[in-house]
Amino acid sequence: MDQISLSARHLHAVAELGFRVAQDGAHGAMTALRQVIPVEAYEFVAFDPATGRHRSLVSAGYARVDADAAEEYTSLAPYRRAMSLKEPLVMGSPGTERYFRRHLEPYGWQAGITTPLFLSEGRYTGLLHLHTRDAFPPETTAVISAVSPALAHVTDLTRCVIDTLGLPPGFRALAFERGGRCRTVAGWPPSDALATEPAMAALAREFIDSRELSRRGLWLDGAGQWRELRVHRAGVGFHGSIQGALIAERPCALPYELTARELEVLTRVARGDSNPQIAAALVLSVRTVTTHLEHVFAKLGCDSRTRLTTKALAEGLCRLDLP
Repeated sequence: MDQISLSARHLHAVAELGFRVAQDGAHGAMTALRQVIPVEAYEFVAFDPATGRHRSLVSAGYARVDADAAEEYTSLAPYRRAMSLKEPLVMGSPGTERYFRRHLEPYGWQAGITTPLFLSEGRYTGLLHLHTRDAFPPETTAVISAVSPALAHVTDLTRCVIDTLGLPPGFRALAFERGGRCRTVAGWPPSDALATEPAMAALAREFIDSRELSRRGLWLDGAGQWRELRVHRAGVGFHGSIQGALIAERPCALPYELTARELEVLTRVARGDSNPQIAAALVLSVRTVTTHLEHVFAKLGCDSRTRLTTKALAEGLCRLDLP
């Protein structure tokens, strides 16, 4: 690509565009971009890593957007070259003529540029199509290249709208839609333990349908490893538009030197069960339950069931059983 120096006006537009993406999304970003580029129509196409397919996300200025246009475009050889170079592609160039005639020329567009969108860390999120009825100025590709990492956030479907306060470092996370689809979460490493547990989607669905804002506890995975588990409400997909849940985990040892049986007793106390009810549920004698409970009181430094329950719920000390 030819090297073109950007003016102070261009640099100001680039800076404002990043701010507008965060505040106003696609339409705000295009308002900033139009200060320096005569864009008459645009379309953001998102890549969904959950399905491996592309789909139109936001568009303006077009009479219509064909539903199959996104997948058709990504099948073109010039698209694959643009992906490898991470550079804008001029529409109508060799290999794109048929696509241009089918989707653009009938509506009067003469000039078009498509750019693949990559976040600053290199992750691909989708495409941006820009069109005008005249010619784009020569600095257009340089400007688009400069702003594409900011624009990539518009098409990033892995973002979750959550309150991340209270989620310390060291957790791995996944997001779940109510229908069961699992997504990675930008900013957090994915969890193999969550991804390979079939019942985790059911836990997410049950949590989404509850009135809880968050949930935390201890989970014993299929390999016998205890994990600290936290569940938060989340909006997943574009602008958090899909109701979902973020589930995060990290390996841990049982706290306060509790045994697995003591943890089960503690969990049932926190649910409000009496000693005879706990004994029946765990197939133990009432005397054995009493002994376990005495050990729990001593280890947690509590002198009543009320204080024990308060501490267990506040610190996430109860066992979380999957549906």
